[in-house]
Amino acid sequence: MRLLVLGASGGVGSCLLEQATARGHGVTAQTRDARRLPSTKATHVVAGSPSDAAFLRRHLGGHDAVVLCIGVATIGRTTVFSDATEALIPAMEATGVARLVAVTGIGAGDTRGHGGWFYNLIVHPLFTRNRYVDKDRQEAAIERTNLDWTIVRPAPFSTKTATGPLQVFTAVPPGLQLRSITRAEVAAFILDILESGTFIRQKPFIGHA
Repeated sequence: MRLLVLGASGGVGSCLLEQATARGHGVTAQTRDARRLPSTKATHVVAGSPSDAAFLRRHLGGHDAVVLCIGVATIGRTTVFSDATEALIPAMEATGVARLVAVTGIGAGDTRGHGGWFYNLIVHPLFTRNRYVDKDRQEAAIERTNLDWTIVRPAPFSTKTATGPLQVFTAVPPGLQLRSITRAEVAAFILDILESGTFIRQKPFIGHA
């Protein structure tokens, strides 16, 4: 496949670049600063804003799918996620690229309160709450489209891989708590569903209990 990765220099994005090229896919990697990413035979780096509609249209053509995995460092109010999504959707429609995978996370929609006690009571209310207000707007915008979308909602990120298989839920059962996942696992899951064509118009919640 040819993939356009928005947010390619971030945690999930950089894992995705490494794994995608190892699997033989070609990647166009968006970053705001081209010095953060090296170009290779399989990776073409483009510098620009993910919310710049003209930039997106210029680089979308010829790709099989888009992966939207941008992030923010601020804990304050933000519209980064919804702004990028609102720019991306018409650009995809105009260029005929139908497949979209967007990474949101634990705290979006009905995953809120399902990330383990530390995340639910400390991390979300103090650090990530504002970004998930915007990620809810992002998800709503994606769901209104006719694109072949998948919204991936990872559990809280960890640097250590948990024991046992990755758990995947398209509906969140009462009492479920997914406490950890590595960024590399998220990247692998994204590539798996792109290659298999699964989870179209679904919102898989993924992680380890």
